[in-house]
Amino acid sequence: MSKVLIQFAHPTHSKSNVQKTLEKYARKVKGVTFNDLYEHYPDLFIDIKREQQLLAKHDIIVFQHPFYWYSSPPILKQWQDLVLEYNWAYGPKGQALKGKKIFNAVSCGGGRDAYTSSGYNRFPVGQYLLPFNQTAYLCRMDYLPPFVVHETYTIEDYTLKAYGEQYAELLDALVNDRIDPAELAGVEYLNELFPH
Repeated sequence: MSKVLIQFAHPTHSKSNVQKTLEKYARKVKGVTFNDLYEHYPDLFIDIKREQQLLAKHDIIVFQHPFYWYSSPPILKQWQDLVLEYNWAYGPKGQALKGKKIFNAVSCGGGRDAYTSSGYNRFPVGQYLLPFNQTAYLCRMDYLPPFVVHETYTIEDYTLKAYGEQYAELLDALVNDRIDPAELAGVEYLNELFPH
């Protein structure tokens, strides 16, 4: 069994029906720790040792956040800058995160077709997440495809519920080591492993 740590970042969480739904389903999965960064650090003064200890205790890290200007809310950048220290997370002696898995679970206002070369946003979601992918590589982690919820401004309740169930299925499969790395070949979104 694996332990999953969700590093949650949403500065206006109370206003996000999508993120509240994903949180509700994630919290039901045994083996998942939900760490709300804005709740713990409203002043952005991040407790580096606490965060490093959390990372050390978990096998899989999830950055769960809305897509803000094709990236994440600012606390995640602050978190990376402070917590992923040289010779701890990376560098010649930086072995603390080696072999752990990591991915982003994001919500986007635009539809999937908007994130294509011919779409409004011109690039796939995965390209906008390349800095996270490269950070994982530098820290000797395995970066997985993202879990993505699209059309958050117009999403219907039944569709949102299906996303929540899909997210819980994914997290449960990760906790129970039921995802074969070979299954990830050619997968753009982790959602594809659990069709609804």
